[in-house]
Amino acid sequence: MARYYVNKNAQDNGDHEVHVLECVRLPNENNRTYLGEFSSCGPAKRKAQGIYPTADGCFYCCRPCHRS
Repeated sequence: MARYYVNKNAQDNGDHEVHVLECVRLPNENNRTYLGEFSSCGPAKRKAQGIYPTADGCFYCCRPCHRS
């Protein structure tokens, strides 16, 4: 299980990226929302999309869930 977070700040394309705690691109604490512990990025991304419909997986730490 990994701890997942979503960036509160959108990227230039409008996506809010989902990250694991260990990601080198994890936003600082003020700019992220804890999503919970999940066995993969899919459920974390779905939970993030409930907050930010444009949520997407981070290219670096959640590549299977990265679409744009």
